[in-house]
Amino acid sequence: VATVFGIGIALWAASVIFGGSISGSAQDGYAQTRDFVIAGTGALSGRTISVILVQEAALGVGLTSVAILPVLIASLQGLVGFPLTSIILRREAARLKDEYRAGNLGPVEAREVEGAAETRLPEALTTTAGTLFVVGVAVLVSIGINNITDGILNTFVVALILGIALRTTGIFKPSVLAGIDGLGLMMIAIMILIFGPLATVQPADVSALAWPLFLAFVFGIVGIGLFSALVGKLLGYSVPMSVAIGLTSLYGFPGTMILSQEAARGAGESPEEVAAIEQEILPKMIVAGFSTVTITSVIVTSILVGRIGG
Repeated sequence: VATVFGIGIALWAASVIFGGSISGSAQDGYAQTRDFVIAGTGALSGRTISVILVQEAALGVGLTSVAILPVLIASLQGLVGFPLTSIILRREAARLKDEYRAGNLGPVEAREVEGAAETRLPEALTTTAGTLFVVGVAVLVSIGINNITDGILNTFVVALILGIALRTTGIFKPSVLAGIDGLGLMMIAIMILIFGPLATVQPADVSALAWPLFLAFVFGIVGIGLFSALVGKLLGYSVPMSVAIGLTSLYGFPGTMILSQEAARGAGESPEEVAAIEQEILPKMIVAGFSTVTITSVIVTSILVGRIGG
């Protein structure tokens, strides 16, 4: 959570220092540096939903360049986040290996495999059509709440909270769309929505964003490192583990799982060591990815986007 605020504060600092050299394209007129700060914060700390929130607000006030920036950031996040996290997690895994050999880490306890996930829905609503109907109702409720509150409670935030509630109460299965082979179709629709504005963009418009893009990554990563290390220190985490947790905002799941397993296998020299190291790293990284990308970023971005173009 601190990571998301760290990104926002670092990008605000960048706007204070370099604000005079950041502007929109000629067809947009002047785009305030604050708009780029909001766009960068949403994109760096989150993924699809945050990008859509920024695009919706920016295009609503005619700022095409601001709408494009988060798409470019999202496209490059993995290229920056994966190698950085891999290097840092390898250091943490090496430290944990020494801790295990010193007897400070216990062996991994065997866990029983959970049975197949069940749902409270009647069988008629567990089919592909039935599941899509229930998900559609949840979306319509989210849109209705958004309209009633005049956008104060954003559709995506309400949908997020509603989805968590329905999953917690057992109405939705885990990965409800993946279970009916509907996830791929939904992802295609989302990609069309995200990359749609690029259809009218000229190469000159993209090149004009090179400087804001560079500043967003440099200052954003500095903000991640500083805030993650500080809060991690207060919570008793090592600096590498803290920074790795912060960097999950750049990619989220499944990268959090893949990088954790890779680091554990690279450091451990026996199945027991690998399991012990993975047990210390993997849960933190998984929770971190959902906390930054799925929850905090969406909530923070939904609050900030109202100031774009203001």
